[in-house]
Amino acid sequence: MGTFIASTKHNVKTAMGIQGFPIILLVNIFFGVSMSFVLPFNSMFGIDEVGMSNTTFGIFMLVSSLSGIVISTIIAKLSDRIPDRKIILVLCAAAGVIGYLGFAFSRDYFVLLAFSSVFLGISSSTFAQVFAIGREMLTKSDMPPKQLPFYMNILRTIFALAWTVGPAIASYVLLYLGFVGLYVVAATANACVAVITLLFLHRKVEAKGGKASQADLPLRQIMLQPTILINLIAFTCIATANTLNSMNMAQFVTKELGGSGENVGLIFSIPPVFEIPFMLGFGYMATRMKSDKLIRLGAFIAFVYFGALYFTEAPWHIYSIQILSALYISITNGIAITYFQDFLPDMPGTATNLYSNSNKAGNMIGFMLFGVIADSFGYRNVYLTCALFTLAAAVLLVALGRSKRMQVQASASA
Repeated sequence: MGTFIASTKHNVKTAMGIQGFPIILLVNIFFGVSMSFVLPFNSMFGIDEVGMSNTTFGIFMLVSSLSGIVISTIIAKLSDRIPDRKIILVLCAAAGVIGYLGFAFSRDYFVLLAFSSVFLGISSSTFAQVFAIGREMLTKSDMPPKQLPFYMNILRTIFALAWTVGPAIASYVLLYLGFVGLYVVAATANACVAVITLLFLHRKVEAKGGKASQADLPLRQIMLQPTILINLIAFTCIATANTLNSMNMAQFVTKELGGSGENVGLIFSIPPVFEIPFMLGFGYMATRMKSDKLIRLGAFIAFVYFGALYFTEAPWHIYSIQILSALYISITNGIAITYFQDFLPDMPGTATNLYSNSNKAGNMIGFMLFGVIADSFGYRNVYLTCALFTLAAAVLLVALGRSKRMQVQASASA
């Protein structure tokens, strides 16, 4: 433990000395704040504030996610062809400002759908661009390649740091200022991302040799590689469970368990507190063992987590269960970014976007299923569905690992 702590302190100090990296860390904090204010209360806004049904809310989020996938894919391919992603990150953040201001002051279903599909669709690329810039900064530095997962997890930990207090503060903003205040704060955080990037992120990243030709590869050819395809399916299953959980938690707590909005805010604030040390720990482990083993562990923990939620009977039961959420999120949302980037090391924008799009595809499936399951079988059975999706992901990842081992054994014996 002492060695890990000493190594962590040294590596964090080293990260702060990498040109431009402290700025991208700061950007990630503000981006994390905007997400932590919005995501936990999406279903409450759509269903309770705007008056959507479970089904129409699912359709709303489905269309928004499909638009986000299309737009972010175009932006990711473009970003891998240019030497500096700065202007793209600024435009994505600016689109977030417009999108969230639209949510603050409109309650018309179709107006909100337009803001969500267009402006928040563009803004959805912010995540991929932040982590692609971080990857390029680390790659251009003098650090050993095997240390990349740990440093990328520092970047992901900063994002989680914003979630340690974000949802809890957001619940009080919602209590006193309503959804107008909630979305104005989210818009302001995106404005900070745009301003900081524009004024302080001066470092340009030169394109590497061979990068342009790789960036011209058809996306279909990239996605149909067996390892990438199976991982995309598995992570889509995990993302589906995550989406169902995020849409269901507020409704489950307030309508099934008799809890309050404050309970919801606290429940969403617990995992990030543990995610910070967990992400650093798993990032450290990823420098000493293969990431695919950790990814399989994460899928199994997710299955246990959703199974436990199915049996909860009171809001306080969820508090301790959320530690399991922190465990699997630290893996599937932490080292998974580097895990995907390693598939396409010269295309960090596209690689990160593939990971991000697996989340968006899972979002779409979750949005389609949520209304049907919640209306037909109740909020509790949503968690049974989540458990089944994460079990499928674990089975796929275990099968992929076994297939790889058999191929290595066959090659060795040939």
